[in-house]
Amino acid sequence: MSKATTKAASNAAQKPAPGSVAKRPFYITTTLPYVNAEPHVGHALEFIRADVIARYKKLMGFDVFFNTGTDEHGVKVYQKAVQAHVDPQKYVDDAAAKFKELLPILGISSDIKFTRTTDPHHIMAAQAFWKMADKNGLIYKKNYAIKYCNGCELEKTESELVDGKCPLHALQEIEIIEEENYFFRFSLYQKPLMDLYERGSASTSNAENQNSFVIPNSRLNEIRAFVERGIEDFSVTRLSSKMPWGIPVPGDTTHVMYVWFDALVNYISTIGWPDDEQSFGKWWKETGGAVQYCGKDNLRQQSAMWQAMLMAVGLTPSKVIVVNGFVTGAGGVKMSKSLGNTVSPIDVINEFGTDAFRYFVTKELHPFEDSPFTIEKFKETYNAGLANGLGNLTSRIMKMAQDNIQYPISNVQENENGAVMDKFASIQNPEFFGAIDSFNLQKAMNVIWEKIAVLDQRIQKEQPFALVKTDKEKGTTLISELVAALGEVAVMLQPFLPETAHKISTCIRENKMPAAPLFVRK
Repeated sequence: MSKATTKAASNAAQKPAPGSVAKRPFYITTTLPYVNAEPHVGHALEFIRADVIARYKKLMGFDVFFNTGTDEHGVKVYQKAVQAHVDPQKYVDDAAAKFKELLPILGISSDIKFTRTTDPHHIMAAQAFWKMADKNGLIYKKNYAIKYCNGCELEKTESELVDGKCPLHALQEIEIIEEENYFFRFSLYQKPLMDLYERGSASTSNAENQNSFVIPNSRLNEIRAFVERGIEDFSVTRLSSKMPWGIPVPGDTTHVMYVWFDALVNYISTIGWPDDEQSFGKWWKETGGAVQYCGKDNLRQQSAMWQAMLMAVGLTPSKVIVVNGFVTGAGGVKMSKSLGNTVSPIDVINEFGTDAFRYFVTKELHPFEDSPFTIEKFKETYNAGLANGLGNLTSRIMKMAQDNIQYPISNVQENENGAVMDKFASIQNPEFFGAIDSFNLQKAMNVIWEKIAVLDQRIQKEQPFALVKTDKEKGTTLISELVAALGEVAVMLQPFLPETAHKISTCIRENKMPAAPLFVRK
């Protein structure tokens, strides 16, 4: 075992004991999806991956705050509402409901907090944040002209454009904005940001992303290079006469806050800032900040702009930024609403099931880089890994157990949420824990499927179904060992495929094979 792997295992072993009185807090959040289009696979990917980490931390005995929600202000939303001939509030109410309804379909933890940027508390918090930054001399007004990508909600320099267009939103025209706006003194934070990237975060000390504030390291290097080249102040308002759908600027109703001074503040408003000091102290100060999942097109906003904003009001930075790659469609083109090549996660789940979708997102898509998603690929991996893999293995082992073992080999009792916490914490697999602690969910899933392959191979080699007929004692001992190993697979699957893990654990507890295949071949 490598020193790095040993270190990761040691870190995992230092987690609080499940059921301990004083649980350590842990805070994880997704970005808030913009509500100008239907939920798609990219959104589902981020929700599920964050949910896996949240479930994992709960199983390790942490007190977890899990946040998601919807970003509901801005020009794109306003334009969509105008086009639909509905009031913007009605438009965002309907859109937010679609995202909220998606969460249980994806198997997301039921205790997740759903934050909307139109919530009264969030609006109050955003205005309080503005007042504090303004009081500290970090907001000013000026006339300016910029090239602006509405898709990214970011100003663009000429060097960032390809043939005069944003490469991430090639179908949209670059907008030239000329007006008087308020600006945030982002340029003052070059050195503090570079120091932050240099310090990293002790919580991410592991084999793959050691001391990295941004995961993976390649994204840390990318944002470090961006900041090192020099950063400029950015606009944080729009004229309300041109874009009225936003939070009014305190003391100047001719302007509304634009995007980042609104949406990013949700990460602290949702945990009680600025009025609930006890809640904020627990979930931000004690945890060391939020673990924030985001897409790679949000790297600058999450790991630089937001961190500078926190510094501007005297708050400590986030704990770690975990960056996903894009989900691509046919031909490796980014799957996005603007290109019209998205896939509905609900349609996929309706055909294959929730845990099948969670399996694909965590095992078949790269944890940090771009990955293709096609229905053909989904079906292929579903049949190989689930129908012919885990599902078939469970049926074979439990059929042998049902026919040859008189009593269940385990009396493991699940808690009210169907989780076997004591069993999870006692797993002796440093590679598995190290992978999850480094947010490499694909690697953790590969560890589980390697165990599944070993069990399959053992059945083929030792043939317990035949041995039990010639040597009852040896045969039943072998079958019992297979059941115990299947039980460990079920325990390890809990954060990833909770419904399937529960079904397997139930079969083992009742000493029965599944009444129907866990995954029907398609």
